Amino acid sequence: MESKSDIPIQETFYVPHGQDGTRLDKFLSQAYPAHSRNYFQNLVRSSHVEVNGREEKNSFKVSGGDLVTVTIPPDEEAAILPENIPLAILYEDDDLLVVNKPKDMVVHPAPGHISGTLVNAVLYHCHNNLSGINGVIRPGIVHRIDKDTTGALIVCKNDTAHQKIAEQIRVHSVTRRYVGFVSGCFKEDKGTISSTIGRNPNDRKKMAMNVKNGKEAVTHYQVLESYPSHQVSFVQFELETGRTHQIRVHMAGIGHPLLGDPLYGPDKNPYHLQGQALHAECIGFLHPTTGEYLEIHAPYPSYFEKLFLRFRDGRETA
Repeated sequence: MESKSDIPIQETFYVPHGQDGTRLDKFLSQAYPAHSRNYFQNLVRSSHVEVNGREEKNSFKVSGGDLVTVTIPPDEEAAILPENIPLAILYEDDDLLVVNKPKDMVVHPAPGHISGTLVNAVLYHCHNNLSGINGVIRPGIVHRIDKDTTGALIVCKNDTAHQKIAEQIRVHSVTRRYVGFVSGCFKEDKGTISSTIGRNPNDRKKMAMNVKNGKEAVTHYQVLESYPSHQVSFVQFELETGRTHQIRVHMAGIGHPLLGDPLYGPDKNPYHLQGQALHAECIGFLHPTTGEYLEIHAPYPSYFEKLFLRFRDGRETA
C-alpha cells in the first residue's frame, strides 16, 4: 500500500519564554522531536512556517510569546505491510471488529513505529479489507488509545461503518469506560472533571488543562476500591469527550496521576510499571448496519491482577 496523505496538518502555538534567542529551525526540531532539524529547515525554506504571521529564515531567533504556525505538508507514506500478529478479538462481523489492544502496541504507524502496530495486524487479519477514510497509514482506525493503554478499540472494515461510528464519536454518544490505578485516596468517591485540554505550550509532548485554544474535555470518575496503606485507588472513568491523554491529564490535574505514567506521573515508579496503569474496559455503540446497541467488554490485563494481589493482600509481586 503506497499513497499520499492528502490533508496537511497545521498547528499554531506560542514560543515558551525559556526559548528566547533559539534559532527557528532548532526550536522547531525540539518542539517536534519525531522530525529532524533538516526536515524543518526545508519546511521553512518552502514557506510552511510563519512567525507572528510572517515568513522568516531558519536563522531567525525566536522570542517568548511569538506565535508560530507550522503546516506539515502531505508526505509520501511508506508501504504499510500486513503482519501476522496475534489479535485478541472481542467482537467481529462484516462491518467492524473490536480488539483488546495489548500494552506496548502503537495503534497506527508513525515515525519510529512503521511495523508491529495494530494496523499491521488488522491488515493481515482482514486481508486489506478496511475503511480508507483516514488514509493508507490509518486504515480502519476510527479512534485511538495510547501505546501503553490496553483495552477495547473499534476497527472499521468499510467506509459506511467508519462514517457512522465516527459520527457517534463526534456527538459523544459512544460509551467509553476505563479503569486504572491512581496515586492517592479520595475524599469523595465520585466526581466530574471539566476543563479544556490542549497542547502544553512548554512541552510539546504533553497536553495540559485550561490552555489557550484547548478543547472541552469532561471526565466522570468513581472510586471502585481504595487502598489507604498504599495510598492508591482503583478508579473507573467514563468519558464524555475523547481528547488526547484526557484521563491522564485530568487525574494528574487533581493530584491523582495514574500509576506508572511517564509523562504526568512522579519520577519514581515503585511498582515497575511500563507506562500508565490504564485499561479501556468497555465500549458501547450503535451497530452501523443493524442499529442495535452493542456494549463490548475487555478483560483486565494480567498485570492488573498482580496489582490487585499486591494492594488487596499486601503481597509483594515481581
